[in-house]
Amino acid sequence: MTIEDVMEECKLFYIAGMETTAVLLTWTMILLSMHPEWQDRAREEVISLFGKTKPEYEGLSRLKTVNMILYKVLRLYPPGIRFSRRTYKEMKIGNVTCPAGAFIEIPILFIHHDPDIWGRDVNDFKPERFAEGISKASKASGAFLLFGWGPRICIGQNFALLEARMAMCMILQRFEFELAPSYTHAPYAVLTLHPMHGAQIKLRAF
Repeated sequence: MTIEDVMEECKLFYIAGMETTAVLLTWTMILLSMHPEWQDRAREEVISLFGKTKPEYEGLSRLKTVNMILYKVLRLYPPGIRFSRRTYKEMKIGNVTCPAGAFIEIPILFIHHDPDIWGRDVNDFKPERFAEGISKASKASGAFLLFGWGPRICIGQNFALLEARMAMCMILQRFEFELAPSYTHAPYAVLTLHPMHGAQIKLRAF
């Protein structure tokens, strides 16, 4: 690898492995502030499993409410709003033939908000949609595209979700939170989808 290759890999680690999880946690706290009944349910689950002690790996796999919330946030506000792919040979996708070297944009944000796939309540905050897992949450099993699909699926998927579960458990164990009056809801995409004006959240020790 050249030094340029190493630098580009480091950028990828930072953006894909740190920025995305930070954005997920930010949106989760925003939405749980907007829907305090789900914040209470998540906290009750975490306290029942761990009390006030540090969450353990084995217990994280038993989280159901927290998982549903994280999946719901990822569907509504995916950190990455699109994937770009390039064909390495002529390929047929459905009824369309793409030449070699063609760039294909996969609009994750639009797919995640398509009422034909998710229903007329597509924009509602209903984590229970994921009660039976991702595959049964929509009319199309492959519609949840946050981590990609097929052989190029994100290799950091399990670690990212584990990291997010751990962080949310520790936050819920220690704090109650709500949006500050100065918060303005304005999702904005640069490299990732984040609140344009920041996330002003009031914390109270729990």
